[in-house]
Amino acid sequence: MPTPKKGPRLASSPAHERLMLANMATSLFQNGQITTTLPKAKRLRPLAERLITFAKRGDLHSRRRVMRVIRNKSVVHILFTQIAEQMEQREGGYTRIVKIAPRVGDNAPAAIIELVTEPVAKKAVVKEAEAATKVAEEEAPAVETEAAEAAEAPVEETAAAEAPAEEAAEAEKAE
Repeated sequence: MPTPKKGPRLASSPAHERLMLANMATSLFQNGQITTTLPKAKRLRPLAERLITFAKRGDLHSRRRVMRVIRNKSVVHILFTQIAEQMEQREGGYTRIVKIAPRVGDNAPAAIIELVTEPVAKKAVVKEAEAATKVAEEEAPAVETEAAEAAEAPVEETAAAEAPAEEAAEAEKAE
């Protein structure tokens, strides 16, 4: 007989807990977010993220493994077509748990678990910033030489403009 998992379970038996998590995962994929207690949300997160990882693979074996947990074919179709497509650029962290006010009836800590739909922009932003820095470094010497040329040009023009004026002043003194 296998040793039971250590620690408290969410329900009376492992079978009931497994079915409850499957129902919560189905609701999460169907609605995009669900409100539940914090311990249930924390237990649901690894299951939901593993199912999304299977959906990203997209092969038949992955679909059958997801169908073991989620029995609703339309929800599995949504998971494999829409949600997996949204999460394609992510390498993990598909869900977010947000704590909310305690539940009114029994004051249990409540939370919202939701799918993260924002695109991953960190790597793109870092690459873009590095590219901008390189461009700025390459343009900096060019800008400095242009500034130096611009600074030298007015000096030459003023010197050339002062020279005829000095000659004219010397010519007036000589007269």
